[in-house]
Amino acid sequence: METLQVNKVHSKDDLEKVFAVRKTVFVDEQNCPPELEWEHEGESVHFLALLNGEPCGACRWRKTDNGYKLERFAVLMEHRGKRIGQALVAAALSDLPGDAGYIYLNAQLDAMRMYSRFGFIAEGEQFEEAGIQHFKMVKRL
Repeated sequence: METLQVNKVHSKDDLEKVFAVRKTVFVDEQNCPPELEWEHEGESVHFLALLNGEPCGACRWRKTDNGYKLERFAVLMEHRGKRIGQALVAAALSDLPGDAGYIYLNAQLDAMRMYSRFGFIAEGEQFEEAGIQHFKMVKRL
């Protein structure tokens, strides 16, 4: 029986694990430029997913001028298809302040269905970010 936990990051050690997951997924696997990957870290609330105690996924949220943005959802390739992404979305949403009326994210095309299960709706035109096609998705409470 596998045990999945998603924890809010409170230590530098756990933040390093978040960064390691993101580097593997975004920089190594998806060829995102590293300089685009590391921004807004200090103002973000980070989450680390652990499967049987081992890091397997990460995400974050931050307050922007537009509302609350969920970002940097990453699940290591060998752990995909185990509902880790859904657990990360649920953890981030449940951590947002009660007055978070406008929540948005930029979804890679293959993740849109998962986000839609949480009430996110695609808005606007498809666009490219770091060489990958995305749609902005919005959840209004």
